[in-house]
Amino acid sequence: MYSLSTCWNSHRHTDGRVMLQEIRDLGFEYAELSHGIRISLLPGIFEAVEAGEIKISTLHNFCPLPIGINHAAPNLFKFTSTNARERDNAYKHSLKTIETAARLKAKLVVLHMGCIDMKDYTEKLIDMAANGQKGTSKYEKLCAEVQDKQEQKKEKYVQLANEMLKRLIEAAEGHGVQLGIENREALEEIPLDADFNFFFRDFPEHTVGYWHDTGHAQIKENLGFIMHTLHLESLASRLLGFHIHDVQFPARDHCPPGSGSIDFAALKSSVKPEHIKVFEMNPGVEVEHLQQGVAHLKQLWGDS
Repeated sequence: MYSLSTCWNSHRHTDGRVMLQEIRDLGFEYAELSHGIRISLLPGIFEAVEAGEIKISTLHNFCPLPIGINHAAPNLFKFTSTNARERDNAYKHSLKTIETAARLKAKLVVLHMGCIDMKDYTEKLIDMAANGQKGTSKYEKLCAEVQDKQEQKKEKYVQLANEMLKRLIEAAEGHGVQLGIENREALEEIPLDADFNFFFRDFPEHTVGYWHDTGHAQIKENLGFIMHTLHLESLASRLLGFHIHDVQFPARDHCPPGSGSIDFAALKSSVKPEHIKVFEMNPGVEVEHLQQGVAHLKQLWGDS
């Protein structure tokens, strides 16, 4: 199953049906409703699906956006917040996403699990890598500091994320919807890359699995924290699907496949026909380049 995320086009539409027709007219049978779907787009979305014009593969939390929010905001309410009211809002709007997915007969909801409360090292390291400083003693010292801080501070936030996920599993199972836990590009976000397999031990594999974002993994490789292919292979048994986009070194992501540094051929051995594969393109990507990227990926991974 190949799908195209509405993160590419939702911003320029006021009618959800027209938005999905644009995706269908590019040859996609499926679309993902991304985290920029305003409530005003829902009536047209329901009309398009009920008319059989397109199917919905997945929803990305939070979808639809909370009232009053008109821009993509996947981290608006954090599962790991120490503020109980924020966690309640995260739960409420995640439930809404799960219910919307069920109504649209989507198979899965993509989740961000939250973050450790620590300094933002990610942008600093990206800037250093872009300026040719990767591998310097200063860079390596900062990487070691990141890992120390992660380990020192993660326990409380992982516990909060686990508690939230356990609550959401009950709702997801009741609606027949799976939950895909996405790998993230920011170093403070959880689960940490080395912790995914341990994290999954506490949750039923028929409901909770791994969602692999190719761009996020490549950014982590570019910064020196993981090896992209090995990371994906280590999680193959829990893999449910992909967000597919390329990265231009070190961290310009959401580019069409083939326009960046990701070795998609090396990832192919982990890709199965049953996996959901969602192209997640920057809104500025032109149609011609999007189509070229899709063709490039399918040439490597196959049509299914």
